[in-house]
Amino acid sequence: MISRRDFLQMGMAAAALYGGTQPWSRVAAQQSLTQDQLLQFDTFGNVSLIHITDIHAQLKPIFFREPSINLGVGGNKGAVPHVTGADFRKLYGIADGSPSHYALSSGDFSALAQAYGRVGGLDRVATVVNAIRADRPDALLLDGGDTWHGSYTCYHTQGQDMVDAMNVLRPDAMTFHWEFTLGSGRVAEHVENLPFAALGQNIFDAEWDEPAELFKPYQLFERGGTLVAVIGQAFPYMPIANPGWMFPEYSFGIRDENMQAMVDEVRAAGAEVVVCLSHNGFDVDKKMAGRVTGLDVILSGHTHDALPEPVLVGETIICPSGSNGKFVTRVDLDVRDGRMMGYRTKLIPIFSDVITPDATMAAEIDRIRAPFEAEMSEVIGQSDATLYRRGNFNGTWDDVICDALISERDAEIALSPGVRWGPSIVPGQDITREDIWNVTSMTYGEAYRTEMSGEFLKVILEDVADNIFNPDPYYQQGGDMVRTGGLGYTIDVSQPQGSRISNMTLLSTGEPIDPARNYVVAGWASVNEGTEGPQIWDVVENHIKKMGTVTVSENNSVEVIGV
Repeated sequence: MISRRDFLQMGMAAAALYGGTQPWSRVAAQQSLTQDQLLQFDTFGNVSLIHITDIHAQLKPIFFREPSINLGVGGNKGAVPHVTGADFRKLYGIADGSPSHYALSSGDFSALAQAYGRVGGLDRVATVVNAIRADRPDALLLDGGDTWHGSYTCYHTQGQDMVDAMNVLRPDAMTFHWEFTLGSGRVAEHVENLPFAALGQNIFDAEWDEPAELFKPYQLFERGGTLVAVIGQAFPYMPIANPGWMFPEYSFGIRDENMQAMVDEVRAAGAEVVVCLSHNGFDVDKKMAGRVTGLDVILSGHTHDALPEPVLVGETIICPSGSNGKFVTRVDLDVRDGRMMGYRTKLIPIFSDVITPDATMAAEIDRIRAPFEAEMSEVIGQSDATLYRRGNFNGTWDDVICDALISERDAEIALSPGVRWGPSIVPGQDITREDIWNVTSMTYGEAYRTEMSGEFLKVILEDVADNIFNPDPYYQQGGDMVRTGGLGYTIDVSQPQGSRISNMTLLSTGEPIDPARNYVVAGWASVNEGTEGPQIWDVVENHIKKMGTVTVSENNSVEVIGV
């Protein structure tokens, strides 16, 4: 007899053998692909899941550069997804210059972007989803959240653009994160009218500390002759990472004990396979998978990771699906005798020049964008560099934003949030107003100007560093490291809280930061209610207009040690 765990591990090994769980990552390093190649899949088992996550309101094709640095700490040091660049390609047998090099790795990004073009576009996503449904008509489409946030149209319609577009795509369920920054009232308006399930077992009524009535903990589906349970897991750290005053009715948290209770409940109701639709982030999902028994699949979101193969924790497979509409994941399950006995997965890259747009979705996108097209498409400047955000520390888009804050707000130091969302710009590309909004759009975008002591600046850096580099994933409550302008420092990621940051320097003078001195600091995205200042997109637009052509110098202001 072979144990179920060994069977699942054999499935993992077979997936690796056959090219990252389907042959797109083994396509010869050629500059031409076909839609059929991208969609090719040997149907398996009796249940299919389709996963999309972290779209961040990107309706149209974009460029998106993956991170070149994504450090893991504690037990996750050196483990995926904390492997990047050439090491990542070597790990998965990805040929340099291949389609999967471009899709999954940051190296040679600008050159490969010229060859392979843009990615994403919800009309292309719709084509892929419809093709999977044609093959497996009762496939479940599951949206991992961060959908109603991140663009010009989303801001100006308070999320209605994405609600309308997703209704065309017809998901079966979704969970949540940035959606709550629309405000709890607006979220309620949308959720009450959704034609699909709004899930979050960890969304509780803050006053009564009991499950919030608006969000179901799970939904049961009959698919492939099998009862499938989908349990929602919203982002656990909403009031820490985002302004709690925008959604005071709700509390969140990981709530492992309640998750276990929900798993037990759906199993008792006859569920033969249990899926967690998660916005925890990958490392948190790994820890949860080791603590909660009975989860077969975790569809992972929030940290924007994209892996060509699932990760196995015990008997649970974890599948992350990237961000910004760049990937769709298909998971086929063999469910027999009340158990998941095997799986086959494919991470499908959405190469927008290869995939034919779905006509219905394309028409809906055009309708949504039409009232805003003239304003969005206005060219503000050009870039002679690749502008990107992803990574643990400053990206070039972040450098531009920090420079804008210092220049336009007459500050010595700039602080910009370490958010992961936002498309990239390639050299020679026009920068439109829409491009600026794609990296700044949020409902609390006021650019403040204040004074902070050197001592307080260190406290901020230490607190954010612990949110990212605490060895326990359950204490990693932020995005990436706060981006800094005008301020250099050394960070030792191996040290405990309070001891990671040293050598803080005011870059304009080269002098050490004086703990007792006050510095003029400009920033944005404060979680404090009543923050005043111009909107960050206006600050950045004014700065780029003055520059004309954006140039970015190499940023060596952060020294990372203890890796």
